[in-house]
Amino acid sequence: MPDVAELHAEHARFLWGLGYRLLGSAADADDLVQETFIRALERPPADVDRAWRPWLTRVAMNIGRDQLRKRRRRKYVGPWIPTPIETGADSAPASFEPVLAGEQTTEGRYDLVESVSMAFLLALEVLTPKQRAVLLLRDVFDYPVADTAFALDISNSDVKVTLHRARRALADYDRERCIPTRELQDRTRSAIDALLSALATGDMRSTEQLLADSVVALSDGGGEFFAARVPVLGRERVFKFYSKIARARLSTAEFEIRNLNGLPALLGRFHDEPHGQPPAIVQHVILDGAGRIRQILSVLATPKLASVTLPGRPARADVRTGASRTRCDEPRD
Repeated sequence: MPDVAELHAEHARFLWGLGYRLLGSAADADDLVQETFIRALERPPADVDRAWRPWLTRVAMNIGRDQLRKRRRRKYVGPWIPTPIETGADSAPASFEPVLAGEQTTEGRYDLVESVSMAFLLALEVLTPKQRAVLLLRDVFDYPVADTAFALDISNSDVKVTLHRARRALADYDRERCIPTRELQDRTRSAIDALLSALATGDMRSTEQLLADSVVALSDGGGEFFAARVPVLGRERVFKFYSKIARARLSTAEFEIRNLNGLPALLGRFHDEPHGQPPAIVQHVILDGAGRIRQILSVLATPKLASVTLPGRPARADVRTGASRTRCDEPRD
């Protein structure tokens, strides 16, 4: 049997990237990779001389779908938002063509960077675990039908039918895709800057050009902190909601805008810690076709912020793979 350390060095990044897209959680992706290699040690395939990636992928996808079912059965307090991850400034292509540098490119329907965007990960939540797995393998990692069927232990015809249903369920996302081009990165950064300025000054008028009429704000406190447990809907309500927070805590905060999940996001750390209030925040905005903010996603739960470096804190090393989490996105061999 090959050395497990060698197998880990060769395949862990790919498995982590696949697991993160399947589960929307960095911690769950960590667990998936660990459990996959434990099974490789305890119950290796019958023919250890054959290529390992198809077998490892099959094991990982089986574990991942079980994890996804369990996560969806658990009662979650308030809205659920995927875990933010670092992606770096060089993640975006110059145009809408799905071509990136180096190993980050596949020929799939969705590019690897697009497929870790918050908009895409949230869109995947409407899919069943099987639909999500099929769509990721076929439309992100560009697996052939037969290889997808092997990985998920289903028939070729089941793959085709499931993919058709999954694509149909993502029709709303496809009408307004969130492709992290440099141009979208620039517009997103400008929108975050403008929103932060408007909140700091209490300028409601400025938000008329910033926020879409139907803007939705979601806050994921995980039951750990005070947070809106239902979506906040509409321009006026969203502005009032965040203005109240800004008046109370903005003067004690340290902010930074950095690329997370392919697009700029606001990272904040608060130097005061009132009872029930979060010490840190990561906030994503999703723009509509007119460049206005249609969604604001605020991640407050402490476990979900473990994958990012907050302002004023030293950068974390990637203890799993020795690489940044964006580099967990290898295409299929």
